[in-house]
Amino acid sequence: MENQTYKIAVLPGDGIGPEVTAEAVRVLTAAGRRFGCSFEFCEALIGGAAYDAAGHPLPPETLELCKQSDAILLGAIGGPKWDNLPVHLRPEAGALLPLRKALDVYANLRPAVVFDALANASTLKREVVEGLDIMIVRELTGGLYFGKKKREKINGGERVEETLEYTTGEIERVARFAFGLARQRRKKLTSVDKVNVLESSRLWRDVVTRLAGDYPDVELSHILVDNCAMQLVRNPRQFDVLLTENMFGDILSDLAAQLTGSLGMLPSASVGGSIGLYEPSHGSAPKYAGLGVVNPIATILSGAMMLRYSFGREDAAGAIERAVAAALARGYRTRDIMEPGCRQVSTAEMGEIIAGLVEKG
Repeated sequence: MENQTYKIAVLPGDGIGPEVTAEAVRVLTAAGRRFGCSFEFCEALIGGAAYDAAGHPLPPETLELCKQSDAILLGAIGGPKWDNLPVHLRPEAGALLPLRKALDVYANLRPAVVFDALANASTLKREVVEGLDIMIVRELTGGLYFGKKKREKINGGERVEETLEYTTGEIERVARFAFGLARQRRKKLTSVDKVNVLESSRLWRDVVTRLAGDYPDVELSHILVDNCAMQLVRNPRQFDVLLTENMFGDILSDLAAQLTGSLGMLPSASVGGSIGLYEPSHGSAPKYAGLGVVNPIATILSGAMMLRYSFGREDAAGAIERAVAAALARGYRTRDIMEPGCRQVSTAEMGEIIAGLVEKG
């Protein structure tokens, strides 16, 4: 494949964000050297850091940079320091949700993979999680998080309204994305809903069931969200691709992350629009910021997802994933996944080790 330059907006964010994004950039650069592609990394402020510097968690210049880039690498945002700001100025509500909406990244992909070397790091028994490889596809721009909200004083107390909204088109596009992914994997799609209670879930199930006729090679099943949570703990390997609406996916993907041993292992991709957004699934963990102890692997693997889904560079993406597996197999661990007999390394050391393995092949 000929040499190509990709422009990546790097948004380090808050807390540990700058540390983990730095290691993802290091590994992406190493992959570029090996596979003949180059990257133009352009940094910008987002989240609490942007509020402190510019008075808003998503400054116009940051949004403009994102729109002019080929993909976005985000660290993490938020922290207790900004919790008392008005809702529209808090990092999550004021930056992350508007950014997703502006980019129209309607499908959030969260793989939960247990590396062989980490099968004992899960809180579940090895025989339950060994070989686990799930992809959660979460609708990302609709549902409760984006519906109308109202809070008012009433009878000496308060009353709140939140609206869950979905249209046929919104469900169709994310469902087709999930069916397509299932075709590339083990051809099994499980759609998650609460059809026994919610009208939105009844529409969701109707639409997904209708679309199944266009994908006769994919086995479709439906599961209630509460049962899905139980089954993820009881027998997670029964699943391949899980399709969920926004809030259900937010909750279930964190549950699935714990199966892998640590949130520090879980990458994510938000795609569907012309520009993909890639970030670790963990938060900003401000109490660990600057200590060099956090796990950069989730962000490094998010970089691999960027290479795969935004740039079509399966060669480089696979090399990063194999390098992560090799580093773990050789016993290198950050504090969150440390086990007896292994060697604990810092955030930067883990990034350096993985980058080196990428280049060596």
